[in-house]
Amino acid sequence: MPFMPTQVVQALLTEGEAAGGMGIWDLAIQIGLIILIFYLLLIRPQQKRTKEHQKMLDGLKRGDEVITSGGIYGKITAITDFVVTLEVAPEVRIKIQRSQVAGLKPEETPAKDKEKDAGKGKENNAKEKD
Repeated sequence: MPFMPTQVVQALLTEGEAAGGMGIWDLAIQIGLIILIFYLLLIRPQQKRTKEHQKMLDGLKRGDEVITSGGIYGKITAITDFVVTLEVAPEVRIKIQRSQVAGLKPEETPAKDKEKDAGKGKENNAKEKD
């Protein structure tokens, strides 16, 4: 009589139960917990980010300054359901897929500009001392 793989599984299950190991329900509970953890830590946050990105894409309009997923900054000059035309320099326009817009261009704050100017001042002071 040939030895079947199902016999191996059955032998392992009965051997584990006889030795005081975990039963099939304990295994099912552990697998269920792993699936729950994956859902809470990986799947749900990704769905939330996707939903926010889609909301941002739906709100795009002509004149918005955006950054693409490739790192190109530009101003929207035309927009359709699937294509966005960006002006990246005066009279230089490129067409990209709408889904490749990563986000709106972050606005520069005056505090950041002051920090940059302060850093330049320190460099100039160090040069003057030498």
